[in-house]
Amino acid sequence: MALPRAARTQRRTRIQEAKEEQILEAALEVFSLHGFRGATVDQIAEVAGMSKPNLLYYFRTKETMHRALITRVLDTWLDPLREFDAEGNPVSEIRSYIRRKLEMARDFPRESRLFANEILQGAPNIEDELKGPLKALVDEKAEVIRAWAKAGKIAKCDPYHLIFSIWSTTQHYADFDVQVRAVLGQDQAGAGRFEDAARFLEQLFLNGLHISEQPAQASS
Repeated sequence: MALPRAARTQRRTRIQEAKEEQILEAALEVFSLHGFRGATVDQIAEVAGMSKPNLLYYFRTKETMHRALITRVLDTWLDPLREFDAEGNPVSEIRSYIRRKLEMARDFPRESRLFANEILQGAPNIEDELKGPLKALVDEKAEVIRAWAKAGKIAKCDPYHLIFSIWSTTQHYADFDVQVRAVLGQDQAGAGRFEDAARFLEQLFLNGLHISEQPAQASS
């Protein structure tokens, strides 16, 4: 990851750290609205409330800002999957994963759009991460799902497409938020839409995997 110029100095002050966060917050706003190609350093400087030369002291290029953001977003995006516990109950683990992903769609819509735009452009900044750490993590969790199926805890399924399906259905509520609210209408488009979505997606995936929530009877 390319570091901002200030981060490469021997000592970073709190002011430098605060300035970098101010710039990255502004860059996130601009990139999520205009995409990488449509965004300019001038726009980011204006949103950040600082001069262009001052901004370029911290981040020399638009690419450096974008790279810093997209790397951070990818790391955050993977946190719920990292918590997928092989020793846990499949019902609890899948339900928790769905809800965590929906919470992220609700709380980080700009980050979700930034990530989606990166993927649509062919992932030029994170291709190595997708083929490396992301693939390794998904491979690991796919084995967890296979183990659950082998133990008879869930129906047999393709674990990769299960994970892809959870990604696509939950991130839809961030990337297509305008469409979701327009179709639901004023009465159903409030904050409660995420809880409605969570209940529906839990039912969809848990029923599809034939998971019974009834506790097993004790053997005599």
